[in-house]
Amino acid sequence: MQHLNYPDSTDCLLEMKAISKSFPGVVALDDVCISVCRGEIHALMGENGAGKSTLMKILAGVYQKDSGQIILKGVPTEIKNELHALQLGIAMVHQELNNFPDMTVAENIFAGREPSTLGVLSRRKMNAMAHKVLGDFRLTTDPDKPMGELSISEMQLVEIAKAVSCNADLLIMDEPTSAISSNDARFLFGVLQRLKESGVSVIYISHKMDEVFRISDRITVLRDGKWICTHPADKITWGGLITSMVGRELKELFPQRKISAGEPVLQVEKLSRGKTFTDISFTLRKGEVLGLAGLVGSGRTEILESVFGFIPADAGDIHVCGKRAEIKSPFDAIGYGIALVPEDRKLSGLNLQASVMFNITLPTLLKLANRLGIINRKAETLAADDIVHKLHIKAHHLQQGVGNLSGGNQQKIVIAKWLLSKPAILLLDEPTRGIDIGAKSEIYRLINELVAGGISILMVSSEMTELIGMCDRILTLRKGFLSGEFNQTQFNQEHILAAIMP
Repeated sequence: MQHLNYPDSTDCLLEMKAISKSFPGVVALDDVCISVCRGEIHALMGENGAGKSTLMKILAGVYQKDSGQIILKGVPTEIKNELHALQLGIAMVHQELNNFPDMTVAENIFAGREPSTLGVLSRRKMNAMAHKVLGDFRLTTDPDKPMGELSISEMQLVEIAKAVSCNADLLIMDEPTSAISSNDARFLFGVLQRLKESGVSVIYISHKMDEVFRISDRITVLRDGKWICTHPADKITWGGLITSMVGRELKELFPQRKISAGEPVLQVEKLSRGKTFTDISFTLRKGEVLGLAGLVGSGRTEILESVFGFIPADAGDIHVCGKRAEIKSPFDAIGYGIALVPEDRKLSGLNLQASVMFNITLPTLLKLANRLGIINRKAETLAADDIVHKLHIKAHHLQQGVGNLSGGNQQKIVIAKWLLSKPAILLLDEPTRGIDIGAKSEIYRLINELVAGGISILMVSSEMTELIGMCDRILTLRKGFLSGEFNQTQFNQEHILAAIMP
């Protein structure tokens, strides 16, 4: 067992000692330890597959440990299931949205703890309670609205509000800001600070380094299912934390690249779509990375979707390589050499039940078929195998299910499937959302290689450091309108934030 200095027992809310957990063929956790003080924000860090979510799911009652001990409030405890965890004062916000889309927002918030009178559900009381919970998070969402009609960002905030409303002693947050705006994230940090001051403890999982250093008191690192270290947040550097997580030193997170933008390949003129965005005009040049910065709801994603033909714009023109393009569907966009890596890879980018090869070759099957429509399976296998090796995708074999891969490898597969179609323009919507620092570094390296090969990239990201580190120019959006343009010599985080804030 690894040696870990536990806090004084009077301050210790939780100790997890020598926790081990295996799944068929995989040791997920091996003798892992963590302790959490009362009123502490404790960050849990590590690459995808390090065991963070598994450890927290054991604590939340989703999984049962194989061995080890959980001591909660000084008492050895066996957590039977999720309801038992809630009864013990442990609530978890899962990385994968854990909601019921056909039920209302209020029903989702109070699922399993619905208010009743004489055993009869009081919907009026439930809606009133939900309205207060949502108000605490500045959400104006109708409690009677079906959860499935909310945006990903709104769903995430409702999930967080739900967990906080449980009045838990220990709140587990697994990537809570992966789908919300920087403005909403700052509000969340304020909520966490108030919870901390009231004595609530938080275990916080995030791949966003700036968040971790901003809000956490201590940081524990896992790697390959093992405990590596625990440090006060002010006693470890960024470089030291990255090295602990990946087991090696990353020389450069954002690899350097010479700007060599060529002729215009995509020209958007006065593009508008309802109240979502208005009069959007910009030019993307060959071999350029152009960023779109804005809050959630500013129209970033919708602009990419319109260029790709998901929901065509109401007005405006699109020119590709100097010629007017009629883009009414994704099929049209693909014909013009445009590809889109969507914001939610699991919802819109992948078939999680299918194999690696199926996902990679799906957009190019017509090119791999003969005149009779019969697919050349040998050519399909060679094409998939080649791109898997080029992008360093870690999969046991081409028939492995995509749902069993890490987030970083799933993201590379979404990119891989479009690279086979040889696009001239690649639209990237949150390309590193929910993936670890090592996988981010590989995605950034891949972006630079694609640009060096002549591909032009239009990129949306909620991470300002990512936009500044990767883009040649950044356009800012505010409430559906373009509000500014910055080239590399003008990059300044405060100025860019000022241009996107209401």
